[in-house]
This record gives sequence, structure tokens and C-alpha cells, in this order.
Amino acid sequence: MLGIIGGTGLSSIANFELLGEEAIPTPYSSHDVMVLLYQYESRKLAFLPRHGVSHSVPPHQINYRANIWALQQLSVTEIVAVNAVGGIHSELAPGQFAVPDQIIDYTSGRAATYHEEADSGVRHIDFTYPYDHALRKSLLSACKAAGIHGIKVMDGGVYACTNGPRLETAAEVVRMQRDGSDMIGMTGMPEAALAREAGIAYACLALSVNWAAGIGADVITMDAIQRVLAKGVVSIKLILQKLILSSAV
Repeated sequence: MLGIIGGTGLSSIANFELLGEEAIPTPYSSHDVMVLLYQYESRKLAFLPRHGVSHSVPPHQINYRANIWALQQLSVTEIVAVNAVGGIHSELAPGQFAVPDQIIDYTSGRAATYHEEADSGVRHIDFTYPYDHALRKSLLSACKAAGIHGIKVMDGGVYACTNGPRLETAAEVVRMQRDGSDMIGMTGMPEAALAREAGIAYACLALSVNWAAGIGADVITMDAIQRVLAKGVVSIKLILQKLILSSAV
């Protein structure tokens, strides 16, 4: 089954048939993880709003381990993560999309592995290529099939993941740009690494909602970001529809 992790602006999926919800207990939280089950054209999918249905959980407090565990318990084998990002690359103006192929982790203090108990042994995952190649290809094909007029989708790019919830300083963006980053978000890690540990294919659909600090001339405001999100969510849903129809899981 395909799993969708919705980020800022995507807490539900309109025009999909809601089948119900599952409360999944996990070893990583005293609270069950709520996952919505949808159907589109007879294809089922699991949808998990990363920040909660009411968008009340900030990036640094998301229980990433519980979320990925819950999707694994539902037999999810592929995850498309939808992320709002700040654009650094010239092709990532507000409203443009990217399907990144690399990530740099600038976070700290987050529970980042399932293998930290004394009796679990030392475990290493190959994270050379953090996003699944086949799923990235399917996602790019879905973007093309959606026929999003006037919206470009960048194939590849480096996602820089920061702690949040504050936005970055202009100097931090210069540093990340120097490191090779093309976009900045707050939720890509440890989500991607945990999916790899769980054996779930994982790819990211990133929507640029603002120029990163110091890149654009305008002051970054939540009102402006929300306006970009409102338009972008329409395109995201079209992309997901095409992806679901092409998915074999």
C-alpha cells in the first residue's frame, strides 16, 4: 500500500473517498498514531498528517519514529512525503516543485533511529542515496502526467533539513548554499532515514513556499506562505491522483 505523509497545508485529501481511520499503537509514544485510509479509483492509500490533523505539532516535536512505525504496521511499502520548503536554487521560486535526490541533515536532538537500545546491537543503513530511485521516477512521471500548467518540477536537488521551528538567518542560508543545498525544510530528517531502516521506499515531493532568507527581496510572512500553499495543494492532489493510478502497491 502507498503511504502519503502530508506536511504544512496538507492535512487531508479532498476528492478522495475516506474509508475510515486507524489508531495505531506504537512502542514510541503513549498516544496512538492516527492514520486516515483513503481510496481513489479502487486504489487504497494511507495518509498521515505529519503535524497532526489540526496542525499543532511543530517540526522539532514530531514523533517521527512513531509515524513511520505506524505506517509499517499498515503494510505500507512506499511513502511519498510532501514537504513545504524554502527555495535556494534559481528554479525553486515560490510555487515551484522539486523531487530531491539528496539530503543534508542539520538537525540535532531528534530521535533518529530504531536501533538505540543496548540489546539492539550496532546497526548501519546504506544512506548514500536517501530517496528511492524507482519511487522518485514514478513521482516525476506523475508530475508530468498531472499536466500542471505553468509549474515546473525540478528533477533532483539537495534538501537541507533544519531543526525549526524558526526560519533560518541569511548567513545560515549562505552556509547551506555553499554546502550545495537547493532547498530548506524542517521535516525531511530523520523521517527519510527511519523509512530506510523500516525497509520502506521513500521519496519527497517538495513545494517551494518562499525564497529562503536573503535569497528573495521580500520579507518572509506566513500570510504569503499560506497563499502559495493554497494554490500548491491543488497541484499536489492532482499529482497524487496520477501517482496512485500508476502505483502497483
